[in-house]
Amino acid sequence: MNQPFIDLLTPFLPHLGDRPLTEDSRLHDLGMNSMKAIDLLFAIEDGLGVSLPDEDLNDATFATAGSLWAAVQRAGAAEGDRRAAA
Repeated sequence: MNQPFIDLLTPFLPHLGDRPLTEDSRLHDLGMNSMKAIDLLFAIEDGLGVSLPDEDLNDATFATAGSLWAAVQRAGAAEGDRRAAA
């Protein structure tokens, strides 16, 4: 996970407190809910320039910080490939 992703995700996790965010951090346990997940999707798109595909909009993607980061990386790579092909 990179720092811009951590900085973007942290405000959506009210129960994180002073603990470090790790790839194993369970988002639901840290206060992520479905409404926050929707807002987070918009923040990822605006802040990181990445749109998650529909197949990644599921509980597994939002289970941990690491699973969400992996989806963001995949989506970013796919968008880069589409731009290169254009």
